[in-house]
Amino acid sequence: MKFFDEARIEVLAGDGGNGAVSFRREKYIPLGGPDGGDGGKGASIWATADRNLNTLIDFRYTRVFRGQKGENGHGSDRYGKGGEDLELRMPVGTVITDSETGEPIADLDTDGKRVLIAKGGIGGLGNSHFKSSTNRAPRQNTPGQEGEKRELKLELKVLADIGLLGLPNAGKSTFIRAVSAAKPKVADYPFTTLYPNLGVVRVDDNRSFVIADIPGLIEGAAEGAGLGHRFLKHLQRTGLLLHLVDISPFDPDADPARDAKAILKELKKYDEALFKKPRWLLINKIDLVPEDQREARIAALVKSYKPKKHFVVSAISGAGCREVCYAVMDYLEQNRRHEKADS
Repeated sequence: MKFFDEARIEVLAGDGGNGAVSFRREKYIPLGGPDGGDGGKGASIWATADRNLNTLIDFRYTRVFRGQKGENGHGSDRYGKGGEDLELRMPVGTVITDSETGEPIADLDTDGKRVLIAKGGIGGLGNSHFKSSTNRAPRQNTPGQEGEKRELKLELKVLADIGLLGLPNAGKSTFIRAVSAAKPKVADYPFTTLYPNLGVVRVDDNRSFVIADIPGLIEGAAEGAGLGHRFLKHLQRTGLLLHLVDISPFDPDADPARDAKAILKELKKYDEALFKKPRWLLINKIDLVPEDQREARIAALVKSYKPKKHFVVSAISGAGCREVCYAVMDYLEQNRRHEKADS
């Protein structure tokens, strides 16, 4: 698997350099006084969101990041050189938390966002700071402060407007191929999708949205069945869920309505807020149902599921897919107008 959405790292900012104890010694100036410079500051460590990255694989094998130590102070009032800050580039959508306390540190939700995750130590003071009328030859100095040390958890939550939900082989990957330029793997067996895929859906030249396809969810996922529910976090930022249901499953004993409701139970177990997100029903693979049975099957599924809105599509042929995209775009634009008015 090439997609890594979790990592744990240790960051150690640089220590500050020590202040110097030094006295001016020049010809004809026997009592030049103290001239010890301050130590340089230690390097801080920053996290920066980069839209050119899409996984946390860079942090999978390199786990410890150390900042440079500040240089010690010198005589002649020369300060030590500060450590050069360390920049860690992470995918947009990365959430950083403290592993020990669980405290949220940063959410890199926009490209270019830059957050301090470990502050470098301040340099110590040289003896020139301690001179006074009663202490003309001070030998005091202070050591540099230690840099911050933290163990961090990195968790990537992809940024998408729309999330696809459904059983394995419900047709989610086929749907995203039909409406966008994304080309996820498609096959006639379950769990062909092993990691999230993103696609940009262009409704027209000036209107588009991002759709996310995650591995199929099955009953018992909360207890670890199938791929579990580890990828559901990638739907938490979406504004709308499209629940694809196979109206013509291979198993003649399968009940699409029962299976769809079982997925909703798993969704609720994982996150109540995710369960309460707006959700539309997409009745897929209608082309595999005999025409004289279509109306009855659709009516039975809609009656049991009780969706706010439903569409009948065939992802393989593209039938009904454009209508879904236009409806989604209108919904997103309406929500954006309401958000703008509220702000």
